[in-house]
This record gives sequence, structure tokens and C-alpha cells, in this order.
Amino acid sequence: MDAQGRGRAENIDPADQWVLNPNTGEYELRLTPSAPQSPVPGPRQSPNPASRAAGGAPGRSAGAAGRPGGPQAGAGSRSRPAAPGRDTAEHASDAGGDAGVPGPRRRRGGQPEAPQGRRGRRPVKKKSKAKKVLAWTGGTMAVVLIATGAAGYFYLKHLEGNINATDVGDAGSKGFSKDEAFNILIIGTDKRTGKGNEGYGDKGSVGHADTNILLHVSEDRSNATAMSIPRDLVVDIPDCPTKQPDGSTKVIPGTEQERFNTSLGQFGRDAGCTMRTVEAVTGIHVDHFMMADFNAVKELSTAVGGVKVCVEHAVDDKQSKLRLPAGESTVSGEQALAFVRTRHAFGNQGDLDRIKVQQQFLGSLMRQMSSSDTLTNPTKLYKLAEAATSALTVDTAIKKVSTLKDIALELKKVPPKNVTFLTLPVRDNPADGAVRKTVIPDESQAPAVYDAIKNDVSFTEIKKKEKASKDAAAEADAAKLKGTQSKASEVRVRILNGGAAQGSAQKTLEWLQNEQGVLKSENAGNAGTTLSRTTLEYAPDQADQARKLAAIMGLPGSALKPGKSVTNTQGLPAMTLTLGKDYKGAGVSLTAPVKAPEVQGQSTADKVECAK
Repeated sequence: MDAQGRGRAENIDPADQWVLNPNTGEYELRLTPSAPQSPVPGPRQSPNPASRAAGGAPGRSAGAAGRPGGPQAGAGSRSRPAAPGRDTAEHASDAGGDAGVPGPRRRRGGQPEAPQGRRGRRPVKKKSKAKKVLAWTGGTMAVVLIATGAAGYFYLKHLEGNINATDVGDAGSKGFSKDEAFNILIIGTDKRTGKGNEGYGDKGSVGHADTNILLHVSEDRSNATAMSIPRDLVVDIPDCPTKQPDGSTKVIPGTEQERFNTSLGQFGRDAGCTMRTVEAVTGIHVDHFMMADFNAVKELSTAVGGVKVCVEHAVDDKQSKLRLPAGESTVSGEQALAFVRTRHAFGNQGDLDRIKVQQQFLGSLMRQMSSSDTLTNPTKLYKLAEAATSALTVDTAIKKVSTLKDIALELKKVPPKNVTFLTLPVRDNPADGAVRKTVIPDESQAPAVYDAIKNDVSFTEIKKKEKASKDAAAEADAAKLKGTQSKASEVRVRILNGGAAQGSAQKTLEWLQNEQGVLKSENAGNAGTTLSRTTLEYAPDQADQARKLAAIMGLPGSALKPGKSVTNTQGLPAMTLTLGKDYKGAGVSLTAPVKAPEVQGQSTADKVECAK
């Protein structure tokens, strides 16, 4: 409970009461000493000369911590430990022996108190300003403003009450893991709900997927990739099961050759439908989604005190009402929303140029949120936590503020210079004719981008130490593929399905026998476990066979697991091929790219760029 809730506000901003405890790394509610309160009579007690001699007021023992009628300090009583970061001497009266003012408490294991009348303060060793700043920067943005104790519990529940959640069923993962790479689809909807949003046109919009960014965070947290997906990308939208208000599930039929933005809102589609569409187009599994409306841009930009943007030329867009001088400016609220919505101020006035501007804005917002100016300002952090949670709709698996805090902490580990913004490579849709309205994936470039994200390959240069470690591991895997290879007719292998699509083992067997000449192969059914990646286990004397099968199937060196052989149905030794979740079908190579492709227009979150 804060000071206002106790009737002792004294013009204190609630945000100023949140202080980072460097011992725990969490923000804690610290109430400053209130003004003296009117005395409250305590229960009557028999006179206690010893108590009065020690400076205690009637009805209050010397160890009662200044609480009227508090428990007396007996021989077996324990004084309560002070809150971290406080020195109890700071709350004692400078003049010893004043009636009604308790003396300083004795800490367990500390030195005895000085006798009354000769009481003095020990000098308090203050932290240098630099050390204080270092302590503050251990915090993180938005939802990390979480306190401990009862006050923290109620504030956490308050923040969770701000968040809306959608049950997307099996469209996403069931939970969040700190030890794995993860993909979050960030959706900006054009729904005109909320105060002040009625005048943006298309008031009846059901809320389409107007802005879409697939954020991939690497397993080792050394890098992240934010891939924008154009709203006018023409795709096939799959069938989509959606939860209804009464708890039932309705399957919304898919449609072919539709704009990507209709994967949300149209025909009652929810964010799970957008997640399914992303996976159908890219082959990348989406773990979770976060969706925000117009108010998110206005409120977040205001909460951080404005976002710095840059334009090469002065802007005066009558439609979005964006007016900016050439060079750098700071935008917030309505002006920030106008900056990310304008279509007519930059480039060829199309959606692709607007995406570049939005990426620049998000990069600047990230820098501002993680700056010392924000992290050392309790008021900004308080407002940021409120704005972030109020503006979000998420899947039910990550609705808890504690989970959102974990996600924020994992994101904070990624250096801004290794956060890459790029746009899914596209080309003009030939079906449009002379009037260019939509785009389609560029099949000469897009698959390489998908593969890099799926295989956790960075689009930026990561730290030398981390890169050297990855290179060493890649070299060790590559060494397994070097050497002589058996003939295809000599390869003996049993095939198990350990997480691939149903029927994959049989289809792979038919492909190996009929098209690749691996006749000594057999379908061994389902494996007893589920694997995320395909493996090939073999005995040392089967290394030649393993290398041949890896070459045929496009298996990476990491898939080869030296071990022992098994016995096939003919009683002969054979290798074991277990198809994992990463298996995409017979003939589809599983060799991960070593380096991500260069994508035109890509940028990083640490650089300031001017919109053209």
C-alpha cells in the first residue's frame, strides 16, 4: 500500500517511492518518513520507571519502533531488521532523550546502543554518484517495475488487470522458456478504438493487421532480428480455429490470394490466425503474439518523454497532420502516431517506405527505453509500466506480468547493435498489372531469410568470443562430413518418426528407395521420444554410410551422432535415422546456413537514421 492509500500522501508522487534494491535487482516500494502524526493513546500500563528513564513515552516501549501501543521489548524479543538501503539512525532525533521519539534500533549482531544523553550517529558512507547510476541501470524497461512484498503483489495484480489476453489455442507455444530462442509476432492494429482515435478515418475498421513485425531472439541472446511483414503482401490464409465468447471453437475457413492484413479481424479472425498465416508463409513457428492499437504509440512515446526522430527534408503532411523541420526532432503523443502512420511524407508514398520509417521509430524508442535517462527515472518507469500493460493484448500463455518481465529481461540482454531491422524481401505482384497495389514474396531472396531466422543465424556481427565459439562448433560438425562415403546401395538404415509430420517416415523410405537407391532401408515406426532436430546415430564402422546418407538428405554435421548400431529386420547392423520437428520432407535439405544473407535496407537498433 502506498502513502496515498494510508492517508499520508504529503504530495508524494507514487512513482518516486519505487527504488531499485541493488542486492536483488528488483524495484521496491520505499515510503519516506511521514510528518509527525497525532498521538494515539496506547493501552494503559503500570508505570515503568526504567522505560521512562530510557526516554520512552508512556504506553510505548523503547523497542516498539515508534508504533503507539507497540509490543514491549522483553529479554527474548527481536528487533525488526531495517529495510535494505536504509540506516535507522537517519530516522532518530538529533537531540537525544526527546519524549515520544524512540532511539535507534539495534541490528542483530551490531554494537550496543550508546547510552541516552550520549547518543551519537555513526558517519554514513554514501555511494558515489557513479555507483548509484550503475545500480539503477541494473533495472529494465516497462513491466520490470515490480516490487517485493505485499505492495509489489497488489501492484503486479494491478498491472495484470491492465492487460487483455486472447486464447489462440495451439497457434502458439504453451509457455515461455528463458533457455531457448523465441519468436514473438508484434501486431499493430488499425482499429479506431480508444480516446481520440475516432478522427483517423475508416472508423468502422474491425482492426486489421496493419503493422507486423516478427521478432526473433537468439538462443544465446547475442542477437535479435525484427522482420517486418508488409500489410499488402498477398498470401494464402489458412483455416483458423478461434475461441468464441461462449467457450466454443469456430473454424474460420481460409482464403487464397488475400492481403496479409486480412488475417486479423476479417470474418472474426483473431491474432492466432495471423500467427498461423506467418507460419504458413515463412515456415517459422511463432511462439507468442503482442498486439497494440494507436494508443500504444501515443502513450509509450509520451511515457518515455518523447522519441527522437530525424527527417532529411521538412515535412508538412496535411493528411496525417505531421509537421516537422528538417533534421532531428522529438515526437510524442499525436505527433508520434502521425510519424508512424504517414504515407505521403517519404519515398514513393507506399507501405514499404512507411515500414522503413516505422523501423527507425522503433529503434529510437528502444534506445530511449533503455537509456539511463529512463532507467534512472522512477516516474518514467512507473508511467511506462502503466502504458505498456494498458496498450497490450497478448496470448494467454504470457499474460502474467512476471512472464512479461522475464521476456523483457531476456530482450535486454541483446546489445542494440545486434538488433537487426529488415523487411521480408518482396517484389511487385504481377497480377496487379500496371497499377502496383500489392506485393508477393521474392522467392529468390525470401527463403534464405526464413532459413537464417529458423536456424538462429545472426544478421549482424556478434561478439568475437561468441562468434569464435560458434565457428569452432561449426568446424567440428563439418569435420564429421569429411571423408570417404559408401555407395547408396550399401547404406543400411532404420527410419523413425520423432516429431516430424505424420507419415514422414514412410514417405522418406519411399523417396530413399525409389529415387536415391538406398534399398537397405526400412520404416521402424514412431520413436519413443520427440526430438526438435533430426539425428542419425551410427557405430564407428558405419561412418562411411553415415556420410553418404547425410549427403543424400542434406543433413548437417550436427545431426550425426556417433554411438552404436541397431539390428534391422534381417538381423544385420543398421544406423538409426530419427526425423525430428525440423524435418520438412523428403529431399528438403536440413543443412543450416552459416551466414545470413544481406537484405536491402536492413538496419540496426543502435544507429540513428533520417527518413527520406
